[in-house]
Order: sequence, then structure tokens, then C-alpha cells
Amino acid sequence: MKIKVCGMRDSKNISGLLNLKPDFIGFIFYDKSKRFVTDFPQIEIPFSTKKVGVFVNETIDKLLKKVVDYQLDCVQLHGNESLEYCQILRHSELVSESFEIIKVFSVDDDFDFSKTNVYQKVCDYFLFDTKGKNYGGNGVKFNWDLLKNYKGKTPFLISGGISKNDAEEIKKFNHPAFLGVDINSGFEIEPALKNTNEIKEFKSALL
Repeated sequence: MKIKVCGMRDSKNISGLLNLKPDFIGFIFYDKSKRFVTDFPQIEIPFSTKKVGVFVNETIDKLLKKVVDYQLDCVQLHGNESLEYCQILRHSELVSESFEIIKVFSVDDDFDFSKTNVYQKVCDYFLFDTKGKNYGGNGVKFNWDLLKNYKGKTPFLISGGISKNDAEEIKKFNHPAFLGVDINSGFEIEPALKNTNEIKEFKSALL
């Protein structure tokens, strides 16, 4: 099971997190977020942990500049980005190294999972988060039973209010495309500062 830790910013905190070998580490480049990264942390991140830039309806030029400047492995699209937007990113010649695309969908009881169909061929992963007043970081879970309505093959992560108390429920969750979890506010001491001891406990409990 893959673990993505999002909303990181503090170099010392990131150093402690890297000892736990997360699969993905997320940096938020959305200026309305409490976890917005203004100065990218100057710390070496091993190849085994993918660097993810989180964007919300950003211009393609600005997004690609961040990919180049910070050598991002993935971009996470957390807004209303269209299929055309994703296609342009997928086929961009402005970035020499390829990067992966994570498209986020905000889920509530009325969410239509067929909306994901057109993105299947241009995205590497999907992330299902709770629909709320903000673009992520709302700290609330959605009903995971709804995910049975997802029939696609693109692997997905679950996000939204996950804490260390959810480990057993996550272990029981079964879906052929389930890749792992994205954790953030449920493990925070304060915005952008994670409790690495709790993440360690959580990771151990998932084994």
C-alpha cells in the first residue's frame, strides 16, 4: 500500500518524515492554502520518494516552471482542470523529463464516477477526496462505500480526514484499483507540520 504525505514545508520535519520512507511527499503551490509553499525546502529527497506538486487551476506555464525548478516527479491537479488541460501537460515538450499526473475528484454522496472516464488515458493516478468548502485539507472523510461505483482501471488514492485511527478500516478496504492513502491534516501539529511519530504508528499498523 502506497502512502502519500501531503502539505509539507518545514525542512526539519521533512527530514524526519523521510526516515519513514513515504512513497510520495506533497508540496502545495496554491496560495490560498494554509500549507502554501513560498520557499521550497532545501533538502535532498531520495528517488524512492516521489515529489508531488499540488496545484489548483494553475496556468500551464507556471505549473511547468515549478516542475522544472523543483524537479517534481508528479503534479496533482486539485481544481477543475479539464481533459484538454491534462492532455497538454501529458504531451508538453517544455519539460525534458516525464512526470506523472494525479487528478483529484471531490466526492460527496451525489458524485458521478463516470466523470473520471475521459481522464483514464491521460492520468497516472486518481485521488478521491472529500468535497468541502476548500480544495482539500478539510479534515473530513467521505463514505468510502461510494468507491464501489468506480469501475475504472486507473489506480487511485483515498484522501480526506484520514488519521492513525483509520488503519484497520483501510486494511479492510478492498477495490482492485486501490493504490493507497493520502494523509495530511489528520496528522498535523499545525498546518504544514506533521507528527512523524503518529505517521510511523499509522504505517506500522497498515502492515
